[in-house]
Amino acid sequence: MPLNRSQKEALVEQLHDKFSRSVSVTLVEFPGLSVNDVTEFRAKLRDVQGELKVSKNTLFRIAIKGTEAEPLLESFQGPNAAVFAYEDPVQVAKVIMDFAKDHEALKVRNGILNGKLMDAAGIEALSKLPSREVLIAQMLSVLVATPTNLVQVLSGIPRKFLYALRAIEEQKQ
Repeated sequence: MPLNRSQKEALVEQLHDKFSRSVSVTLVEFPGLSVNDVTEFRAKLRDVQGELKVSKNTLFRIAIKGTEAEPLLESFQGPNAAVFAYEDPVQVAKVIMDFAKDHEALKVRNGILNGKLMDAAGIEALSKLPSREVLIAQMLSVLVATPTNLVQVLSGIPRKFLYALRAIEEQKQ
């Protein structure tokens, strides 16, 4: 059933909001996926604060204007859908790539991350990064290691001095 003008305007407004709020957007094609597969894909995306949205390319083109995702404007050709990542783009990319491995009908076209255009290989590389929590933990361990090492080095000087004093004391006894 075709949409009337007010429904299209409301949809464009929703899409514009999604493009504005998202950290990354990935364009995918999924001809040949069953309804059950698409439902499963949407559920997996929802688990990592992602969302799959299907619309006409003309509505996507209107909605994307004025957002960081605008470099994708020329990519809306042929059948495609947009996958929005609202929090962690790495987790969403992992879900997309894992699902694409299991379902050959899902093809990753390209995407955008923080205003930078990425091809399918870039999205695959993004999916191989550790999660945000792991990166934060690694950074904290590096930050904690430096002061710890400094304290150990600085405490070594008085410790060696005390060992020398003890050795002198033992020699004199």
